[in-house]
Amino acid sequence: MIELKNLNIILTGATGGLGGAILDKLYVSNANIIATGTNEEKLSKIKEKYKNILIKKFDISDHPSVEKFINDCGNHFQNKIDVLINNAGITRDNLTIRMKEDEWLKVINLNLTSTFLLSKNVIKKMLKQKNGKIINITSVVGHTGNIGQANYAASKAGIVGMSKSMALEYGKKNIKINCISPGFIKSEMTDKISETFKQQLEEKIALDRFGDPEDVANVALFLSSSLSDYITGETIHVNGGMYFS
Repeated sequence: MIELKNLNIILTGATGGLGGAILDKLYVSNANIIATGTNEEKLSKIKEKYKNILIKKFDISDHPSVEKFINDCGNHFQNKIDVLINNAGITRDNLTIRMKEDEWLKVINLNLTSTFLLSKNVIKKMLKQKNGKIINITSVVGHTGNIGQANYAASKAGIVGMSKSMALEYGKKNIKINCISPGFIKSEMTDKISETFKQQLEEKIALDRFGDPEDVANVALFLSSSLSDYITGETIHVNGGMYFS
């Protein structure tokens, strides 16, 4: 079992299926956790389930508040933030010629710009401690593209390029920045897909099935731990062989 005792970790998007799986892995590994989301009902359930973690309702698209949020997290952790996991994200799907500017901007602003601002402000903390890790959750569609998701694919591809640049900038300060790129993972969203379309998708996957949230959470756990201390600027694909980089 990977042990994360004494590591201080911030996880965004903790109320989603993927975020919940990551949170569970971090919790059983004894990390100190600040978990965020915007759904109050789901945050309350998380608070009931997990003891000794700090739950914060925070909208990462509120860009003027990001610096204060990171500072508050730093104060809670006695100014030591070991890992930031940028997991929160949204979709606003539409074909390109039908996509409204607002649909484009909302996805880019939350998925890409918010990830940039959270990373920027946590890096300031990590520079002082000369150590730290940032894990960005991207998507296979950031590499392959997808019909009706020009905005989402652009935001996720942007995160990959941004992460590589940051890894180059701060590697000498012992700050490691990596991405996890999930493929089709079982979730409330994929549960709504028709069986016919699901079969078509599975035919494109070498392992012939959708992944489980735990498959992604296992990689997040690995990248948070000391086992990944010589890895930076990389994207680990968790897609069952749907796409090979």
